[in-house]
Amino acid sequence: MTLGQIQLLLKKDNLVNITIYDIQGRKIRTLINIYQVAGYHSIYWDSKNDLGVGVAAGMYIYSIKTDKFRATKKMVLLK
Repeated sequence: MTLGQIQLLLKKDNLVNITIYDIQGRKIRTLINIYQVAGYHSIYWDSKNDLGVGVAAGMYIYSIKTDKFRATKKMVLLK
């Protein structure tokens, strides 16, 4: 099984949303959309979509959103 790890550090308690998209901008999976306490967090993606089906190797984009923070990053899934 292939795992992707996304790490983040929250300075304060916050609602966190992490979503994965394919390179064409289609939503693949919402990893989390929950309230988290401040501190270091590590979230794993098991390379499956929202339906539980494995996705192909390739380039993916993930977005991290809180109330005052937004970031978009690229990742490469290798199998």
